[in-house]
Amino acid sequence: MAFECQGGSHVSEILSAFVVDSLGERIDSEVQISDPAENCGVEHLESKVFDLETTVEETGKSEHASELKFKKGNSSLHDRKEVLSHGVVSCFPQSLTDLPPALVSEILNCLDPKELGIVSCVSTLFQRLASEHYAWKEFYRERWGLPGAPALLGSGCSNEKSWKELFVERNFRSRTFMGRYNIEYLYGHTEAVRTVFLLASAKLLFTAGYDSTVRMWDLEEGLSISSSRPLGCTMRAVAADTKLLVAGGTDGFIQCWRAVEGIPHLFDLRGHQSQDSESRLWEHVGAVTSLALDLSKIYSGSWDMTVRIWDRTSLKCLRVLRHSDWIWGLVPHDTTVATSSGSDVYVWDINSGTLMTVIQNAHSGNAYSLARSHTGDFLFTGGEDGAIHMFEISHLIDRDFSHVASWIPHSGPVYALAFEFPWLVSASADGQLALVDVRKLLRTKKSTSAKKILKTGSVDRTKVEPPQRMLHWFSSDLFSVDIGADRIVCGGEEGVVRIWNFSQALEIERRARALRGIRLENRMRRRRLQIEMNSKGGRLQIEMNSKCGRTDQCSVAAKNSVNGDRNSVWHSKRGMSGKLKA
Repeated sequence: MAFECQGGSHVSEILSAFVVDSLGERIDSEVQISDPAENCGVEHLESKVFDLETTVEETGKSEHASELKFKKGNSSLHDRKEVLSHGVVSCFPQSLTDLPPALVSEILNCLDPKELGIVSCVSTLFQRLASEHYAWKEFYRERWGLPGAPALLGSGCSNEKSWKELFVERNFRSRTFMGRYNIEYLYGHTEAVRTVFLLASAKLLFTAGYDSTVRMWDLEEGLSISSSRPLGCTMRAVAADTKLLVAGGTDGFIQCWRAVEGIPHLFDLRGHQSQDSESRLWEHVGAVTSLALDLSKIYSGSWDMTVRIWDRTSLKCLRVLRHSDWIWGLVPHDTTVATSSGSDVYVWDINSGTLMTVIQNAHSGNAYSLARSHTGDFLFTGGEDGAIHMFEISHLIDRDFSHVASWIPHSGPVYALAFEFPWLVSASADGQLALVDVRKLLRTKKSTSAKKILKTGSVDRTKVEPPQRMLHWFSSDLFSVDIGADRIVCGGEEGVVRIWNFSQALEIERRARALRGIRLENRMRRRRLQIEMNSKGGRLQIEMNSKCGRTDQCSVAAKNSVNGDRNSVWHSKRGMSGKLKA
Protein backbone atom coordinates (compact mmCIF):
# COMPACT_ATOMS: atom_id res chain seq x y z
CA MET A 1 0.00 0.00 0.00
CA ALA A 2 1.50 3.25 -1.07
CA PHE A 3 0.87 6.57 0.57
CA GLU A 4 1.99 9.89 -0.75
CA CYS A 5 3.75 12.27 1.57
CA GLN A 6 2.87 15.93 1.17
CA GLY A 7 4.94 17.52 3.95
CA GLY A 8 6.16 17.38 7.50
CA SER A 9 9.58 16.01 8.41
CA HIS A 10 9.93 16.38 12.20
CA VAL A 11 6.67 14.71 13.11
CA SER A 12 7.93 12.95 16.22
CA GLU A 13 9.15 16.21 17.73
CA ILE A 14 5.85 17.92 17.01
CA LEU A 15 3.82 15.10 18.50
CA SER A 16 6.03 14.87 21.55
CA ALA A 17 5.89 18.59 22.19
CA PHE A 18 2.13 18.53 21.68
CA VAL A 19 1.69 15.74 24.25
CA VAL A 20 4.03 17.43 26.73
CA ASP A 21 2.10 20.70 26.43
CA SER A 22 -1.17 18.88 27.05
CA LEU A 23 0.32 17.19 30.10
CA GLY A 24 1.57 20.53 31.38
CA GLU A 25 -1.92 22.01 31.07
CA ARG A 26 -3.31 19.06 33.02
CA ILE A 27 -0.73 19.60 35.74
CA ASP A 28 -1.63 23.28 35.97
CA SER A 29 -5.29 22.40 36.40
CA GLU A 30 -4.39 19.90 39.12
CA VAL A 31 -2.31 22.52 40.91
CA GLN A 32 -5.20 24.94 40.95
CA ILE A 33 -7.60 22.49 42.61
CA SER A 34 -5.13 20.71 44.91
CA ASP A 35 -4.52 21.41 48.61
CA PRO A 36 -1.31 22.95 49.93
CA ALA A 37 -0.50 19.63 51.54
CA GLU A 38 -0.20 18.06 48.11
CA ASN A 39 2.43 20.48 46.79
CA CYS A 40 5.20 18.01 47.36
CA GLY A 41 3.56 15.51 44.97
CA VAL A 42 2.97 18.22 42.41
CA GLU A 43 6.57 19.36 42.55
CA HIS A 44 7.70 15.80 42.08
CA LEU A 45 5.31 15.46 39.08
CA GLU A 46 6.65 18.66 37.50
CA SER A 47 10.18 17.32 37.86
CA LYS A 48 9.09 14.17 35.99
CA VAL A 49 7.53 16.26 33.20
CA PHE A 50 10.81 18.20 32.99
CA ASP A 51 12.63 14.88 32.64
CA LEU A 52 10.13 13.88 29.96
CA GLU A 53 10.78 17.09 27.98
CA THR A 54 14.52 16.46 28.26
CA THR A 55 14.04 12.95 26.96
CA VAL A 56 11.96 14.21 24.02
CA GLU A 57 14.64 16.76 23.11
CA GLU A 58 17.37 14.09 23.25
CA THR A 59 15.38 11.63 21.16
CA GLY A 60 13.90 14.12 18.67
CA LYS A 61 15.35 12.20 15.73
CA SER A 62 13.27 9.08 16.39
CA GLU A 63 10.81 7.93 13.75
CA HIS A 64 7.57 7.89 15.75
CA ALA A 65 6.60 8.82 19.31
CA SER A 66 3.99 6.14 19.85
CA GLU A 67 4.68 5.69 23.58
CA LEU A 68 5.91 8.37 25.94
CA LYS A 69 7.40 6.91 29.14
CA PHE A 70 9.04 8.46 32.18
CA LYS A 71 12.75 8.93 32.01
CA LYS A 72 14.60 6.36 34.10
CA GLY A 73 17.20 7.99 36.31
CA ASN A 74 17.03 9.29 39.84
CA SER A 75 13.33 8.43 40.19
CA SER A 76 12.56 4.99 41.53
CA LEU A 77 9.51 2.79 41.79
CA HIS A 78 9.02 3.93 45.40
CA ASP A 79 8.88 7.56 44.27
CA ARG A 80 6.32 6.73 41.59
CA LYS A 81 4.08 4.96 44.11
CA GLU A 82 4.48 7.91 46.45
CA VAL A 83 3.25 10.26 43.74
CA LEU A 84 0.31 8.04 42.94
CA SER A 85 -0.65 7.91 46.61
CA HIS A 86 -1.38 11.64 46.58
CA GLY A 87 -4.02 11.14 43.87
CA VAL A 88 -2.54 13.84 41.64
CA VAL A 89 -1.46 11.69 38.70
CA SER A 90 -4.15 9.05 38.77
CA CYS A 91 -5.02 10.11 35.21
CA PHE A 92 -1.45 10.70 34.07
CA PRO A 93 -1.11 8.87 30.70
CA GLN A 94 1.53 6.18 30.48
CA SER A 95 1.28 5.90 26.65
CA LEU A 96 -0.37 7.59 23.68
CA THR A 97 -3.35 5.24 23.85
CA ASP A 98 -4.16 6.51 27.35
CA LEU A 99 -4.86 10.02 26.06
CA PRO A 100 -8.43 11.19 25.41
CA PRO A 101 -9.75 10.26 21.94
CA ALA A 102 -10.11 13.93 20.97
CA LEU A 103 -6.44 14.56 21.76
CA VAL A 104 -5.33 11.46 19.85
CA SER A 105 -7.39 12.66 16.88
CA GLU A 106 -5.65 16.04 16.96
CA ILE A 107 -2.25 14.32 17.08
CA LEU A 108 -3.12 12.14 14.07
CA ASN A 109 -4.29 15.28 12.25
CA CYS A 110 -0.66 16.49 12.27
CA LEU A 111 0.42 13.57 10.06
CA ASP A 112 0.52 13.36 6.29
CA PRO A 113 -1.00 10.40 4.36
CA LYS A 114 2.18 8.31 4.37
CA GLU A 115 2.75 8.71 8.11
CA LEU A 116 -0.92 8.12 8.87
CA GLY A 117 -0.75 4.89 6.90
CA ILE A 118 2.34 3.80 8.85
CA VAL A 119 0.60 4.52 12.15
CA SER A 120 -2.34 2.33 11.07
CA CYS A 121 0.05 -0.64 10.82
CA VAL A 122 1.29 -0.40 14.42
CA SER A 123 -1.61 -2.12 16.19
CA THR A 124 -5.28 -2.89 15.81
CA LEU A 125 -6.19 0.12 17.94
CA PHE A 126 -4.13 2.52 15.82
CA GLN A 127 -5.43 0.81 12.69
CA ARG A 128 -8.98 1.66 13.70
CA LEU A 129 -8.15 5.21 14.78
CA ALA A 130 -6.05 6.03 11.72
CA SER A 131 -8.33 4.37 9.17
CA GLU A 132 -11.46 6.14 10.41
CA HIS A 133 -9.79 9.53 10.85
CA TYR A 134 -11.46 12.48 9.17
CA ALA A 135 -8.16 13.66 7.66
CA TRP A 136 -8.53 11.19 4.78
CA LYS A 137 -11.48 13.19 3.44
CA GLU A 138 -9.38 16.36 3.52
CA PHE A 139 -6.48 14.57 1.79
CA TYR A 140 -8.85 13.44 -0.97
CA ARG A 141 -10.47 16.85 -1.36
CA GLU A 142 -7.13 18.68 -1.61
CA ARG A 143 -5.96 16.46 -4.44
CA TRP A 144 -9.01 15.62 -6.53
CA GLY A 145 -11.98 17.44 -5.04
CA LEU A 146 -14.96 15.65 -3.59
CA PRO A 147 -16.13 12.62 -5.61
CA GLY A 148 -19.16 12.98 -7.83
CA ALA A 149 -21.04 10.13 -6.11
CA PRO A 150 -20.98 10.80 -2.37
CA ALA A 151 -23.72 8.23 -1.87
CA LEU A 152 -21.02 5.60 -1.67
CA LEU A 153 -20.15 6.89 1.78
CA GLY A 154 -22.44 6.22 4.64
CA SER A 155 -25.13 4.63 2.49
CA GLY A 156 -25.22 1.52 4.62
CA CYS A 157 -24.43 -0.75 1.68
CA SER A 158 -22.11 -3.70 2.09
CA ASN A 159 -19.77 -2.36 -0.59
CA GLU A 160 -19.42 1.15 0.83
CA LYS A 161 -15.90 2.58 0.90
CA SER A 162 -14.24 4.68 3.55
CA TRP A 163 -12.36 7.85 2.74
CA LYS A 164 -9.08 6.02 3.29
CA GLU A 165 -10.03 3.35 0.75
CA LEU A 166 -11.11 6.00 -1.76
CA PHE A 167 -7.84 7.89 -1.26
CA VAL A 168 -5.66 4.78 -1.63
CA GLU A 169 -7.54 3.65 -4.74
CA ARG A 170 -7.36 7.08 -6.41
CA ASN A 171 -3.70 7.46 -5.52
CA PHE A 172 -3.04 4.01 -6.96
CA ARG A 173 -4.79 4.92 -10.22
CA SER A 174 -2.74 8.11 -10.59
CA ARG A 175 0.44 6.07 -11.07
CA THR A 176 -0.82 4.33 -14.20
CA PHE A 177 0.06 7.25 -16.50
CA MET A 178 3.66 6.03 -16.48
CA GLY A 179 2.62 2.58 -17.74
CA ARG A 180 1.41 1.06 -20.98
CA TYR A 181 -1.36 2.58 -23.06
CA ASN A 182 -3.55 2.04 -26.10
CA ILE A 183 -4.38 4.80 -28.58
CA GLU A 184 -8.01 5.07 -29.68
CA TYR A 185 -9.18 7.25 -32.57
CA LEU A 186 -12.58 8.96 -32.80
CA TYR A 187 -13.69 10.05 -36.26
CA GLY A 188 -16.65 12.32 -36.86
CA HIS A 189 -15.46 15.91 -37.19
CA THR A 190 -14.85 17.10 -40.73
CA GLU A 191 -12.43 19.86 -39.72
CA ALA A 192 -9.98 20.64 -36.92
CA VAL A 193 -11.01 19.89 -33.34
CA ARG A 194 -10.55 23.04 -31.31
CA THR A 195 -11.68 21.95 -27.85
CA VAL A 196 -12.29 18.74 -25.85
CA PHE A 197 -13.91 18.27 -22.44
CA LEU A 198 -13.93 15.03 -20.47
CA LEU A 199 -16.81 14.47 -18.02
CA ALA A 200 -15.34 11.52 -16.11
CA SER A 201 -18.22 11.16 -13.62
CA ALA A 202 -20.67 10.40 -16.46
CA LYS A 203 -18.06 8.73 -18.75
CA LEU A 204 -18.83 11.24 -21.50
CA LEU A 205 -16.61 13.20 -23.85
CA PHE A 206 -17.58 16.49 -25.58
CA THR A 207 -15.72 17.87 -28.60
CA ALA A 208 -16.17 20.87 -30.88
CA GLY A 209 -14.22 22.63 -33.59
CA TYR A 210 -14.14 24.35 -36.94
CA ASP A 211 -17.09 22.36 -38.36
CA SER A 212 -19.40 24.38 -35.99
CA THR A 213 -20.84 21.28 -34.26
CA VAL A 214 -20.66 19.91 -30.74
CA ARG A 215 -20.34 16.13 -30.46
CA MET A 216 -20.95 13.85 -27.48
CA TRP A 217 -19.09 10.52 -27.23
CA ASP A 218 -19.30 7.44 -25.03
CA LEU A 219 -15.92 7.29 -23.34
CA GLU A 220 -15.97 3.54 -22.68
CA GLU A 221 -17.22 2.38 -26.08
CA GLY A 222 -15.61 5.13 -28.14
CA LEU A 223 -18.82 5.72 -30.11
CA SER A 224 -20.54 8.95 -31.09
CA ILE A 225 -23.79 9.38 -29.14
CA SER A 226 -25.11 12.60 -30.58
CA SER A 227 -24.13 15.82 -32.31
CA SER A 228 -25.67 19.26 -32.41
CA ARG A 229 -26.95 21.04 -35.45
CA PRO A 230 -24.44 23.35 -37.17
CA LEU A 231 -24.16 26.43 -34.96
CA GLY A 232 -22.84 28.71 -37.70
CA CYS A 233 -19.35 29.49 -36.37
CA THR A 234 -16.14 27.93 -35.09
CA MET A 235 -16.66 26.50 -31.62
CA ARG A 236 -13.65 27.33 -29.44
CA ALA A 237 -14.76 26.38 -25.89
CA VAL A 238 -16.85 23.68 -24.17
CA ALA A 239 -17.59 23.04 -20.48
CA ALA A 240 -20.04 20.66 -18.80
CA ASP A 241 -21.18 18.98 -15.60
CA THR A 242 -24.01 16.53 -14.93
CA LYS A 243 -26.66 19.30 -15.14
CA LEU A 244 -25.48 21.81 -17.77
CA LEU A 245 -23.50 21.86 -21.01
CA VAL A 246 -22.22 25.14 -22.50
CA ALA A 247 -20.35 25.87 -25.73
CA GLY A 248 -19.01 29.14 -27.14
CA GLY A 249 -17.78 30.23 -30.55
CA THR A 250 -16.55 33.06 -32.68
CA ASP A 251 -20.01 34.66 -33.05
CA GLY A 252 -20.03 35.65 -29.35
CA PHE A 253 -22.98 33.43 -28.42
CA ILE A 254 -22.96 30.86 -25.60
CA GLN A 255 -25.08 27.80 -26.38
CA CYS A 256 -26.56 26.07 -23.29
CA TRP A 257 -28.15 22.62 -22.91
CA ARG A 258 -29.73 21.54 -19.64
CA ALA A 259 -29.78 17.88 -18.62
CA VAL A 260 -33.03 16.07 -19.43
CA GLU A 261 -34.36 13.46 -17.03
CA GLY A 262 -34.87 10.02 -18.47
CA ILE A 263 -32.07 10.33 -21.05
CA PRO A 264 -29.18 7.94 -20.27
CA HIS A 265 -26.61 10.36 -21.69
CA LEU A 266 -27.90 13.50 -19.93
CA PHE A 267 -28.16 15.98 -22.83
CA ASP A 268 -30.36 16.20 -25.91
CA LEU A 269 -28.15 18.05 -28.38
CA ARG A 270 -30.66 17.79 -31.22
CA GLY A 271 -33.63 19.04 -29.19
CA HIS A 272 -35.88 16.11 -30.08
CA GLN A 273 -36.75 15.20 -26.48
CA SER A 274 -37.35 18.67 -25.01
CA GLN A 275 -37.41 22.07 -26.69
CA ASP A 276 -36.95 23.91 -23.38
CA SER A 277 -33.59 22.31 -22.61
CA GLU A 278 -31.66 24.55 -25.08
CA SER A 279 -30.98 28.28 -24.73
CA ARG A 280 -28.49 30.98 -25.84
CA LEU A 281 -26.64 33.74 -24.03
CA TRP A 282 -25.33 36.82 -25.79
CA GLU A 283 -23.53 39.85 -24.41
CA HIS A 284 -20.01 39.31 -25.71
CA VAL A 285 -19.11 41.26 -28.82
CA GLY A 286 -16.11 39.06 -29.66
CA ALA A 287 -15.30 35.39 -29.97
CA VAL A 288 -15.82 33.31 -26.83
CA THR A 289 -12.48 31.62 -26.15
CA SER A 290 -12.93 30.03 -22.73
CA LEU A 291 -15.76 28.66 -20.55
CA ALA A 292 -16.01 27.22 -17.02
CA LEU A 293 -18.73 26.12 -14.58
CA ASP A 294 -19.18 25.85 -10.85
CA LEU A 295 -22.21 25.03 -8.73
CA SER A 296 -23.94 28.39 -9.19
CA LYS A 297 -22.21 30.34 -11.98
CA ILE A 298 -21.06 30.29 -15.59
CA TYR A 299 -17.75 31.95 -16.52
CA SER A 300 -16.96 33.10 -20.05
CA GLY A 301 -13.93 34.85 -21.54
CA SER A 302 -13.84 36.60 -24.90
CA TRP A 303 -11.68 38.49 -27.36
CA ASP A 304 -13.70 41.57 -26.40
CA MET A 305 -11.27 41.75 -23.42
CA THR A 306 -13.93 40.91 -20.81
CA VAL A 307 -14.73 38.01 -18.52
CA ARG A 308 -18.41 37.69 -17.71
CA ILE A 309 -19.94 35.86 -14.74
CA TRP A 310 -23.45 34.49 -15.24
CA ASP A 311 -26.05 33.03 -12.88
CA ARG A 312 -26.82 29.44 -13.80
CA THR A 313 -30.46 29.59 -12.77
CA SER A 314 -31.59 32.88 -14.29
CA LEU A 315 -28.91 33.00 -17.02
CA LYS A 316 -28.33 36.69 -16.23
CA CYS A 317 -24.93 38.39 -16.30
CA LEU A 318 -23.88 39.22 -12.74
CA ARG A 319 -20.48 40.84 -13.20
CA VAL A 320 -18.04 41.95 -15.91
CA LEU A 321 -14.24 41.84 -15.38
CA ARG A 322 -12.48 44.09 -17.89
CA HIS A 323 -8.92 43.51 -19.13
CA SER A 324 -6.49 45.28 -21.42
CA ASP A 325 -6.03 42.47 -23.96
CA TRP A 326 -7.73 39.41 -25.41
CA ILE A 327 -8.82 36.71 -22.96
CA TRP A 328 -7.22 33.33 -23.62
CA GLY A 329 -8.11 31.28 -20.56
CA LEU A 330 -9.84 31.29 -17.17
CA VAL A 331 -10.04 28.95 -14.17
CA PRO A 332 -12.43 29.64 -11.24
CA HIS A 333 -11.94 28.35 -7.70
CA ASP A 334 -14.16 29.08 -4.72
CA THR A 335 -14.47 32.90 -4.56
CA THR A 336 -11.68 33.72 -7.04
CA VAL A 337 -11.15 33.32 -10.77
CA ALA A 338 -7.78 33.32 -12.56
CA THR A 339 -7.63 34.75 -16.09
CA SER A 340 -4.97 35.15 -18.76
CA SER A 341 -5.02 38.26 -20.93
CA GLY A 342 -2.22 38.86 -23.39
CA SER A 343 1.00 37.89 -21.62
CA ASP A 344 -0.32 38.66 -18.11
CA VAL A 345 -2.19 36.54 -15.58
CA TYR A 346 -4.78 37.97 -13.17
CA VAL A 347 -6.60 36.71 -10.08
CA TRP A 348 -9.95 38.36 -9.29
CA ASP A 349 -12.35 38.30 -6.38
CA ILE A 350 -15.69 37.09 -7.73
CA ASN A 351 -17.97 38.69 -5.15
CA SER A 352 -16.52 42.20 -5.25
CA GLY A 353 -14.94 42.17 -8.71
CA THR A 354 -11.66 43.55 -7.34
CA LEU A 355 -8.25 42.62 -8.72
CA MET A 356 -6.24 40.63 -6.17
CA THR A 357 -3.07 39.52 -8.00
CA VAL A 358 -1.31 40.40 -11.25
CA ILE A 359 1.54 38.35 -12.75
CA GLN A 360 2.98 40.62 -15.40
CA ASN A 361 4.82 39.21 -18.41
CA ALA A 362 4.31 35.63 -17.33
CA HIS A 363 5.38 34.57 -20.84
CA SER A 364 7.22 36.00 -23.80
CA GLY A 365 4.10 36.38 -25.90
CA ASN A 366 0.54 35.41 -25.15
CA ALA A 367 -0.35 33.21 -22.18
CA TYR A 368 -2.60 30.80 -24.08
CA SER A 369 -3.56 28.30 -21.37
CA LEU A 370 -4.28 28.06 -17.64
CA ALA A 371 -4.76 25.26 -15.12
CA ARG A 372 -5.18 25.27 -11.34
CA SER A 373 -4.86 22.85 -8.46
CA HIS A 374 -7.98 21.77 -6.55
CA THR A 375 -6.90 23.80 -3.53
CA GLY A 376 -6.53 26.91 -5.69
CA ASP A 377 -3.08 27.67 -4.27
CA PHE A 378 -1.12 26.72 -7.38
CA LEU A 379 -1.55 28.11 -10.88
CA PHE A 380 -0.07 26.67 -14.10
CA THR A 381 0.39 28.75 -17.23
CA GLY A 382 1.40 27.82 -20.78
CA GLY A 383 2.42 30.36 -23.38
CA GLU A 384 3.53 31.25 -26.86
CA ASP A 385 7.17 30.78 -25.90
CA GLY A 386 6.66 27.03 -25.35
CA ALA A 387 7.25 27.30 -21.59
CA ILE A 388 5.11 26.14 -18.68
CA HIS A 389 5.28 27.98 -15.36
CA MET A 390 4.00 27.05 -11.93
CA PHE A 391 3.06 29.80 -9.46
CA GLU A 392 1.91 29.75 -5.87
CA ILE A 393 -0.87 32.22 -5.12
CA SER A 394 -0.95 33.54 -1.56
CA HIS A 395 -2.68 36.59 -0.09
CA LEU A 396 -1.23 36.26 3.41
CA ILE A 397 2.24 37.61 2.59
CA ASP A 398 3.60 40.78 1.04
CA ARG A 399 4.46 39.03 -2.20
CA ASP A 400 1.12 37.61 -3.23
CA PHE A 401 2.58 35.13 -5.73
CA SER A 402 5.83 33.23 -6.13
CA HIS A 403 7.38 31.29 -8.98
CA VAL A 404 7.75 27.61 -8.07
CA ALA A 405 9.02 25.84 -11.21
CA SER A 406 9.30 26.04 -14.99
CA TRP A 407 9.39 23.56 -17.84
CA ILE A 408 10.14 24.00 -21.53
CA PRO A 409 9.15 20.64 -23.04
CA HIS A 410 7.84 22.02 -26.35
CA SER A 411 9.31 23.76 -29.36
CA GLY A 412 6.00 25.47 -30.18
CA PRO A 413 3.26 27.39 -28.35
CA VAL A 414 1.47 25.61 -25.51
CA TYR A 415 -2.21 25.84 -26.47
CA ALA A 416 -3.79 23.78 -23.67
CA LEU A 417 -3.14 22.58 -20.12
CA ALA A 418 -5.01 20.07 -17.95
CA PHE A 419 -4.33 19.07 -14.36
CA GLU A 420 -5.34 16.07 -12.27
CA PHE A 421 -3.22 15.38 -9.22
CA PRO A 422 -0.34 14.81 -9.57
CA TRP A 423 -0.16 15.10 -13.38
CA LEU A 424 0.00 18.27 -15.45
CA VAL A 425 -0.57 17.60 -19.17
CA SER A 426 0.23 20.08 -21.94
CA ALA A 427 -0.61 20.12 -25.67
CA SER A 428 1.48 22.11 -28.11
CA ALA A 429 1.74 23.17 -31.71
CA ASP A 430 4.74 20.83 -32.08
CA GLY A 431 2.33 17.86 -31.99
CA GLN A 432 3.47 16.52 -28.62
CA LEU A 433 1.96 15.94 -25.20
CA ALA A 434 4.06 16.44 -22.06
CA LEU A 435 3.31 14.83 -18.68
CA VAL A 436 4.77 16.50 -15.59
CA ASP A 437 4.53 15.04 -12.07
CA VAL A 438 4.21 17.98 -9.65
CA ARG A 439 3.84 15.85 -6.51
CA LYS A 440 7.21 16.87 -5.05
CA LEU A 441 6.56 20.54 -5.78
CA LEU A 442 3.19 20.47 -4.05
CA ARG A 443 4.83 18.74 -1.10
CA THR A 444 7.03 21.79 -0.44
CA LYS A 445 4.30 24.39 -0.80
CA LYS A 446 4.85 25.82 2.70
CA SER A 447 8.38 26.87 1.89
CA THR A 448 7.78 28.34 -1.56
CA SER A 449 7.26 31.84 -0.20
CA ALA A 450 11.03 32.16 0.09
CA LYS A 451 11.56 31.31 -3.57
CA LYS A 452 12.41 33.88 -6.19
CA ILE A 453 9.55 35.79 -7.79
CA LEU A 454 9.36 35.63 -11.56
CA LYS A 455 9.30 39.25 -12.69
CA THR A 456 9.92 38.87 -16.40
CA GLY A 457 8.98 36.45 -19.13
CA SER A 458 12.55 35.17 -19.51
CA VAL A 459 13.44 31.77 -18.07
CA ASP A 460 16.82 30.53 -16.94
CA ARG A 461 17.11 27.28 -18.88
CA THR A 462 19.65 25.89 -16.40
CA LYS A 463 16.93 25.79 -13.72
CA VAL A 464 14.21 24.28 -15.91
CA GLU A 465 13.01 20.82 -14.88
CA PRO A 466 12.40 18.10 -17.50
CA PRO A 467 8.96 16.48 -17.89
CA GLN A 468 8.42 12.91 -16.75
CA ARG A 469 7.00 11.68 -20.06
CA MET A 470 6.46 12.82 -23.64
CA LEU A 471 3.77 11.41 -25.96
CA HIS A 472 4.60 11.80 -29.65
CA TRP A 473 3.23 10.51 -32.99
CA PHE A 474 1.46 13.68 -34.08
CA SER A 475 2.24 15.51 -37.30
CA SER A 476 0.08 18.60 -36.78
CA ASP A 477 -0.88 21.17 -34.15
CA LEU A 478 -2.65 20.10 -30.96
CA PHE A 479 -5.21 22.65 -29.75
CA SER A 480 -6.77 21.01 -26.68
CA VAL A 481 -6.17 18.34 -24.04
CA ASP A 482 -7.96 16.91 -21.00
CA ILE A 483 -7.19 14.18 -18.44
CA GLY A 484 -9.34 11.89 -16.31
CA ALA A 485 -10.66 8.34 -15.87
CA ASP A 486 -7.27 6.75 -16.75
CA ARG A 487 -7.31 8.56 -20.08
CA ILE A 488 -5.76 11.55 -21.84
CA VAL A 489 -7.85 13.07 -24.64
CA CYS A 490 -6.53 15.52 -27.22
CA GLY A 491 -7.77 17.18 -30.39
CA GLY A 492 -5.93 19.00 -33.12
CA GLU A 493 -5.71 20.21 -36.66
CA GLU A 494 -6.27 16.78 -38.25
CA GLY A 495 -9.88 16.65 -37.06
CA VAL A 496 -9.31 13.35 -35.23
CA VAL A 497 -9.83 12.92 -31.50
CA ARG A 498 -7.18 10.73 -29.91
CA ILE A 499 -7.60 8.94 -26.58
CA TRP A 500 -4.59 7.60 -24.72
CA ASN A 501 -6.08 4.76 -22.69
CA PHE A 502 -4.03 3.72 -19.65
CA SER A 503 -6.55 1.22 -18.26
CA GLN A 504 -4.28 -1.61 -19.44
CA ALA A 505 -1.52 -0.24 -17.23
CA LEU A 506 -4.01 -0.13 -14.36
CA GLU A 507 -4.86 -3.83 -14.79
CA ILE A 508 -1.18 -4.73 -15.03
CA GLU A 509 -0.43 -2.78 -11.88
CA ARG A 510 -3.32 -4.47 -10.07
CA ARG A 511 -2.04 -7.92 -11.04
CA ALA A 512 1.47 -6.95 -9.97
CA ARG A 513 0.16 -5.72 -6.63
CA ALA A 514 -1.78 -8.97 -6.14
CA LEU A 515 1.36 -11.00 -6.91
CA ARG A 516 3.36 -8.90 -4.47
CA GLY A 517 0.72 -9.58 -1.83
CA ILE A 518 0.89 -13.34 -2.49
CA ARG A 519 4.69 -13.32 -2.30
CA LEU A 520 4.58 -11.36 0.93
CA GLU A 521 2.03 -13.77 2.40
CA ASN A 522 4.18 -16.76 1.41
CA ARG A 523 7.25 -15.11 2.88
CA MET A 524 5.46 -14.48 6.16
CA ARG A 525 4.17 -18.07 6.21
CA ARG A 526 7.69 -19.44 5.67
CA ARG A 527 8.97 -17.17 8.40
CA ARG A 528 6.34 -18.40 10.86
CA LEU A 529 7.19 -22.02 10.02
CA GLN A 530 10.88 -21.30 10.49
CA ILE A 531 10.20 -19.71 13.86
CA GLU A 532 8.12 -22.72 14.92
CA MET A 533 10.82 -25.14 13.76
CA ASN A 534 13.48 -23.17 15.60
CA SER A 535 11.40 -23.18 18.77
CA LYS A 536 10.78 -26.95 18.47
CA GLY A 537 14.47 -27.53 17.78
CA GLY A 538 15.36 -25.51 20.84
CA ARG A 539 13.06 -27.59 23.01
CA LEU A 540 14.50 -30.85 21.62
CA GLN A 541 18.03 -29.60 22.28
CA ILE A 542 17.12 -28.76 25.87
CA GLU A 543 15.60 -32.22 26.39
CA MET A 544 18.64 -33.91 24.86
CA ASN A 545 20.95 -31.85 27.03
CA SER A 546 18.93 -32.76 30.12
CA LYS A 547 19.04 -36.44 29.17
CA CYS A 548 22.75 -36.23 28.50
CA GLY A 549 23.19 -34.60 31.91
CA ARG A 550 21.40 -37.49 33.67
CA THR A 551 23.41 -40.16 31.80
CA ASP A 552 26.65 -38.36 32.66
CA GLN A 553 25.69 -38.31 36.31
CA CYS A 554 24.86 -42.05 36.22
CA SER A 555 28.16 -42.86 34.51
CA VAL A 556 30.12 -40.84 37.04
CA ALA A 557 28.30 -42.56 39.91
CA ALA A 558 28.93 -45.98 38.39
CA LYS A 559 32.57 -45.14 37.80
CA ASN A 560 32.95 -43.94 41.36
CA SER A 561 31.35 -47.10 42.66
CA VAL A 562 33.69 -49.27 40.60
CA ASN A 563 36.69 -47.30 41.71
CA GLY A 564 35.50 -47.62 45.31
CA ASP A 565 35.22 -51.40 44.99
CA ARG A 566 38.69 -51.57 43.51
CA ASN A 567 40.13 -49.54 46.34
CA SER A 568 38.43 -51.72 48.96
CA VAL A 569 39.77 -54.87 47.29
CA TRP A 570 43.24 -53.36 47.12
CA HIS A 571 43.11 -52.39 50.81
CA SER A 572 41.84 -55.85 51.76
CA LYS A 573 44.63 -57.54 49.81
CA ARG A 574 47.21 -55.31 51.44
CA GLY A 575 45.84 -56.20 54.86
CA MET A 576 46.03 -59.90 54.09
CA SER A 577 49.65 -59.62 52.90
CA GLY A 578 50.53 -57.85 56.12
CA LYS A 579 49.04 -60.60 58.22
CA LEU A 580 50.90 -63.25 56.23
CA LYS A 581 54.20 -61.45 56.84
CA ALA A 582 53.48 -61.32 60.53
